[in-house]
Amino acid sequence: MAMEPQRLMRLATVASTSVALTLVGAKAVAWVVTDSVSMLSSLVDTSLDLVGSLVTFFAVRLALTPADADHRFGHGKAEALAGLVQAGFIAASGCALLFAVAERFNAPKQVREEDVGLMISALALVLTIGLVTFQRYVVRHTGSIAIGADVAHYGTDLVATLVTGIGLFLSGLLDQPLIDSSVAGFVALYLLHGSWKVGRDSLDILMDRELPEEDRRRIDEIARQNPGVKGIHELRTRSGGLTRFIQLHIEVDRNLSLLSGHEIGRRVQGEIAKAFPGAEIILHVDPSPAS
Repeated sequence: MAMEPQRLMRLATVASTSVALTLVGAKAVAWVVTDSVSMLSSLVDTSLDLVGSLVTFFAVRLALTPADADHRFGHGKAEALAGLVQAGFIAASGCALLFAVAERFNAPKQVREEDVGLMISALALVLTIGLVTFQRYVVRHTGSIAIGADVAHYGTDLVATLVTGIGLFLSGLLDQPLIDSSVAGFVALYLLHGSWKVGRDSLDILMDRELPEEDRRRIDEIARQNPGVKGIHELRTRSGGLTRFIQLHIEVDRNLSLLSGHEIGRRVQGEIAKAFPGAEIILHVDPSPAS
């Protein structure tokens, strides 16, 4: 039996927070032991994941709060606000990490005990792959913006961990500390790229961006397929958390009775609801223009 979207989202926030706590502790130990700036970059990335997971933990619970007298459209935009906050954290940390990399380039240091770093990197890869796989499953079944932002974070962490492990291995093998610093620089730039993507997606929700053009075409097609519909106009769409909002006007024969026109509108609304489960649909029935 499929799990409810709300329960899936809550479970995903608990899983991400637990994994982040484990990885922060493990990578902190690895950084102290190895004195590797690339391990520091991976630790920074994972620490951001922890902060992001905590923000998501509370944001998802607020977003799932039912609509009330003061928030008639619900609290779904809390997810987008959480994504925007996370994007800010990621960007700030990416910039700070670039400064640390620049300092290490000026005064290179060879890593120590790279075997410890490699073991912890392997552990981090296993945990992160498992978490990202589960989170993507949750996003596919819920469309959650906040969980999607978390996936982006852990996706960067996955890349950072993999690259850090490679950097540690090559740095120790070739006795070249600049390899370690170069890897850290790559991770910092990757963080900045991730912050831009998460921030853009969150702003789309907060600014009531239209649903994808494919969805809008589907709505238009459904309405026009009904033989009683003479035209469609003022199609407006947006999303807020788990809920999509669809508004449109359909035109019916101006000579039809009010009851007949209402019945056509009811059928069209029902077909749209089947195609977009859970959507809030407002449909107006207008008389066709006089010929």
